[in-house]
Amino acid sequence: MTRSEAALRAQLVHTLSWEEAHVGFDRTFDAIPPAARGALAAGFDHSVWQLLEHMRLAQKDLLAFCGRRYVHVLKWPDDYWPKNPAPETDAAWENSLKSFRADRQRLARLARDPKVNLLARVPTGKPGQTYLRAILLVIDHNAYHLGQVIAVRRALGIWT
Repeated sequence: MTRSEAALRAQLVHTLSWEEAHVGFDRTFDAIPPAARGALAAGFDHSVWQLLEHMRLAQKDLLAFCGRRYVHVLKWPDDYWPKNPAPETDAAWENSLKSFRADRQRLARLARDPKVNLLARVPTGKPGQTYLRAILLVIDHNAYHLGQVIAVRRALGIWT
């Protein structure tokens, strides 16, 4: 592996969880009172729970997309957004956070893996749908929705 490729891979791994250009995932979802997780703030379409689950589902789907046997079964937008504004249990909330973090770690392993040609097309992808594109899409998508979560938290008065 060249130094340039190693640097790119290291940057991708770092960017999956960085806090340089914005607040990171852990800080964004830290200390949200259970009653606020499903609250709908005035002027916003989604609760913090719905945003978390959407991020988790989209990231999980993009990670699966990078596999050899991916079959796209989720329908946009219905299957990517939870219908209920609140998690059914505290365990559902915790499991969503845990699953998001675990899938982010799997993406980091994919980005680090020298056997994965980042510029190669994903096996079930269309032309131009490379591993690099999938990882960048996750990074971009998560950053966008982290900003939304913070805006909702501000509107609910639970952001400090």
